[in-house]
Amino acid sequence: MDFTFTEEQQAAAEAARGVFAGVSPDGVPSPALTAGAVAEDFDRPLWARLAEADLLSLLLDEEAGGAGLDAIALCLVLRESAKVLARVPLLENSAATAAVRRYGGEELRAELPARAGRGELVLTVAANGTTGHDPAERAVTARRDGTGWVLDGVQTAIPWALDTDFVVVPAHTDADLTVLALIPRDHEGTVLAEQFSTTGERLGELRLESARIADRYVVAAPGAWEWLRDLLTTGTCALALGLGEEVLRMTSAYTSKREQFGFPVATFQAVAVQAADRYIDLRAMEATLWQAAWRISTGAGGALPAAGDVAVAKIWASEGVRRVVQTAQHLHGGFGADTEYALHRYHAWAKHLELSLGPAAAHEEALGDLLAAHALG
Repeated sequence: MDFTFTEEQQAAAEAARGVFAGVSPDGVPSPALTAGAVAEDFDRPLWARLAEADLLSLLLDEEAGGAGLDAIALCLVLRESAKVLARVPLLENSAATAAVRRYGGEELRAELPARAGRGELVLTVAANGTTGHDPAERAVTARRDGTGWVLDGVQTAIPWALDTDFVVVPAHTDADLTVLALIPRDHEGTVLAEQFSTTGERLGELRLESARIADRYVVAAPGAWEWLRDLLTTGTCALALGLGEEVLRMTSAYTSKREQFGFPVATFQAVAVQAADRYIDLRAMEATLWQAAWRISTGAGGALPAAGDVAVAKIWASEGVRRVVQTAQHLHGGFGADTEYALHRYHAWAKHLELSLGPAAAHEEALGDLLAAHALG
């Protein structure tokens, strides 16, 4: 097996590093000092630069104006974005656009993905459900009514929902199938309320009250939601990895300069052992991430469905990123809580990523169900 990245994947990562080079994690007020949202919108200038660099259309085929790359390339870009806490819906928009292009009807496939890939439209996904633990598709019902669909239910903690053009909402039907409805912001029959993440960013609670959606904006192809959910989860693991790597770098730099008893604290065995443990966490997060991304990208078979590899990656990402930031705070001492230093922001974002698309416990349950359903030789 060859585990090296292709030239195209490496080029995408290099382009991302160039775009994110000028981004500062301190670009908005601290969430620790802000009662409401740290900002009223995501970073639109950065979004425009991502569009100019063709990083919003990585997963689209050439016919739709994209690069025709895969989930691995997207995860490489997301990894770079997390190192600077980039305030953009890159994961949600990329995954939703790719799902529409892959599974949507002919009219929708021709209309929406190319525009989203150019940054003209922005999509997000309601993947949290009502609790963040139960399946998101069970939170909303969908029934056919004439030439369209009627949706009822509630989705919470939708990232960037108040700033995007469409929210992709999974919903279950009477036949126990899952469809994806693309719902415009301020659509009739919807109420969008403001929520807040630990990061200080705005989230959305979407209430659907007999909301009518035209058939062209509903993706009913089998497997669409499962594919989108797996891609979103794997992308969240990439964000956790990038954040964790930057936090460990910050910790290494600080402990190498901070002295006690005339020696850098990094030379103390207790400090070195804790840092080494967190390095091991990051390498495990990385290995499981690329395994999951590879399964999604290639469709390769395995002892378990790809969802099993995704669950393992999210378990490591949730637990690993939490341990990395907690150790960083401990080794920084009181300086780690200084609101003029960026570490507290990374801690807030890490908590958000830990719980996004389900905490480790939810994925442990999902993995257990897969193991019970698939006999392993």
